[in-house]
Amino acid sequence: MTTGKINVSVENIFPLIKKFLYSDHEIFLRELISNGTDATLKLKHLTNIGEAKVEYGNPTIEVKIDKEGKKLHLIDQGIGMTAAEVEKYINQLAFSGAEEFLEKYKDSAKDSGIIGHFGLGFYSAFMVASKVEIITKSYKDEPAAHWTCDGSPEFTLEPADKTSRGTEIILHIAEDSLEFLEESKIKELLNKYNKFMPIPIKFGTKTETLPKPEDAPEDYKAETVEVDNFINNPNPAWTKAPTDLTDEDYKKFYHELYPMQFEEPLFHIHLNVDYPFNLTGILYFPKLGSDLQIQKDKIQLYQNQVYVTDNVEGIVPEFLMMLKGVVDSPDIPLNVSRSGLQADAAVKKISNYITRKVADKLKSLFTENREDFEKKWNDIKIVLEYGMLSEDKFYEKAGAFVLYPTVDNKYYTLEELKENLKEKQTNKDGKLVVLYAGNNDAQHSYIETAQEKGYEVLLLDSPIISHLIQKIEGDNSDLTFVRVDSDHIDNLIKKDEDAISKLSEEEQTSLKTVLETIVPKQTYTVQLDALDSQAAPFIITQPEFMRRMKEMSQSGGGGMFGMGNMPEMYNLVVNTNSPLATTILNTTDKTAQEHLVKQALDLAKLSQNLLKGEALTAFVKRSFEMIK
Repeated sequence: MTTGKINVSVENIFPLIKKFLYSDHEIFLRELISNGTDATLKLKHLTNIGEAKVEYGNPTIEVKIDKEGKKLHLIDQGIGMTAAEVEKYINQLAFSGAEEFLEKYKDSAKDSGIIGHFGLGFYSAFMVASKVEIITKSYKDEPAAHWTCDGSPEFTLEPADKTSRGTEIILHIAEDSLEFLEESKIKELLNKYNKFMPIPIKFGTKTETLPKPEDAPEDYKAETVEVDNFINNPNPAWTKAPTDLTDEDYKKFYHELYPMQFEEPLFHIHLNVDYPFNLTGILYFPKLGSDLQIQKDKIQLYQNQVYVTDNVEGIVPEFLMMLKGVVDSPDIPLNVSRSGLQADAAVKKISNYITRKVADKLKSLFTENREDFEKKWNDIKIVLEYGMLSEDKFYEKAGAFVLYPTVDNKYYTLEELKENLKEKQTNKDGKLVVLYAGNNDAQHSYIETAQEKGYEVLLLDSPIISHLIQKIEGDNSDLTFVRVDSDHIDNLIKKDEDAISKLSEEEQTSLKTVLETIVPKQTYTVQLDALDSQAAPFIITQPEFMRRMKEMSQSGGGGMFGMGNMPEMYNLVVNTNSPLATTILNTTDKTAQEHLVKQALDLAKLSQNLLKGEALTAFVKRSFEMIK
C-alpha cells in the first residue's frame, strides 16, 4: 500500500470545491455517470479498432444505495484504470485543474458549469461525500487498484482484489447530504440528467407481470418477476436517421420527453448536421394559439446525450424558444457561463442553422400540403410572426409560407394578397390598401360595410400584429394596412370620385358647431363626411396611426414613448347625407337637439362596444321611454 500527499499548495481543497459549487451540488451524479459512460465508450472504441483484446459485451452502469452504510455506489464496466493511471488522472491532472479553478473563481463564487471544464468532474463527489473510494480494474492485464481519500490532500492507494473490468466509486455520503441516500431523490436526478445516456443505467429492480399462458385455467393468478430496472433510453429518437422513424415514433418520443403533455404536437423538425459543427435534435411545434406569454425553456439541451439545461437562450433563436424538443451538440461548451455561450462563434452558427432549417421545413410543409398547413396556421402563427420581427434571415424566407387569413377563412401569402386585391383595393394614389380586422365580432358592422363594396378583409389578431405590419409596410412602399374601423370605408380606400354633400358649406359649419358643443372634446374629434345616404349617420372610428402606435407601445419594442398610457381618442364621423344630420341641424329646441345627438352617439358607441356601465344603463332607460 502507498500513501501520499497530493501535490497541491492549497490545503483542504475539497471544502473549497464544496463551497464554490454548493448551489448545484446535485450535478455530482451527472458528472460521475458521464465519466462512467466515457470509460465505457472508450472501451468500445478500443475493442472496435482491435487495440483492446477483450470482449466488449453489453456493459451497463449501475447506481446502488446502501442506506445503512450511508454509501452510494456507482459501478461501470468500462476501460478501468491501473494504479499508475489512478496516480496520473486522479492525483495529478485533476488537482492541477482544481488549482486553476480556485485561482480563477476564488472571487466570483458559484458557477456549477465549471467543474468539467477544469477536469474536476470526479472531484464533484466531495460536494456530497466525506470520503470517496475508487476500486478499479483496467482492461489491461494488471492488478486492480483501490484509492481512498477523505477530502484532505492525503490519499491511500493499494492493490485490490477486484477481478471484473471497470470502476466502482463509493461515496460515503456526508451528514449534510443524506438526501442523496433517498431512492426518490436519486431516481429524480437520474431522470433529469441521464434519461437518454448512451449506456444502459441500472437502478434497483422493478416488478414485471409475466404473460398469461394460453392454456391457463380460469382462476390463474398472474406470475410476477423481479427484473433489473433500467432508467434510460440509450437510443433516443434524435440519435437515429429520420428515414428510420415514423410519425408515430416522433409522437412517442414527444411523450417520452414530456410525460405530462397530453396534446399531440402539430409537427416536428428533425435537425441533423455534421458540418461546420455537429448538431442533432428534434423540435416540436405544440399548439400555441395567440398568447405570447408562453412558458419558455421547454427545449432541452444535451451534450452527447448528457442533459445540460433547459435554458437554451443564445443557442436556439429566441422566437423558437416557445417550441419543445431536444438539441444535442458536442460543440456546445458545457462549462462556460451563459454570456460566454452567447458570444461563442460555434453557438452563433448553430442558432443560424436552426433558423434556416425551421424555415425550410415550414416551406416544405406548406408546399406539400397547403390545406393542412392552413388548418394549423392559427396554432403556429405567433411563433412565425415573432420570428419575422426578430430574425432577418427568417423574415427573408417567410414570404414563401407566412399566411394572411381573411375573415371568411381564406388564406393568402403576401404575394397572393397583392395579386388578388390590386384590382379593387388600389386607391387613387396607386397604393394597395389592405383592410384588416382585429376582432371579427367587435368590428362586424365595419367588416360588413367593406364587404358590401366587394373588398376583402383580413383577420389579424395576434398581439404583435401592429409591429409586423409596420415592418411589412417598410419593405413594401406600394402597400398599406388599415384596420377596417379606422375610418369610413370611402375614406379608407379613396377613389377618384368626390361625394357631394346635401348640406351646404355654411350648413356643415353650423352642424359641426352644434355637435362640438355636445360631443365630449377630450374623447372625440368630430369629422363631417358626405357618405352614401344609406350609411350610418354616426360612425365611431379610431385613427390607424394613433391606435397602432399605442398598441406597439403597449406590447413593447416600438411605438412612441409613453403612448401606451395615452387615453383612447376616437373620430366621430357624421354622415352629412343622412336624414339625421339634417334633423339635428333643423331642430331649434336645444334640449331636443342635445337629446338626438346623445342618442345617436350612444348608438354609435354601442356598435363599437364602447357603451358601458352607467352610460349604458342611462341609454337603455332613455330608449324605453321613447317607445312608451
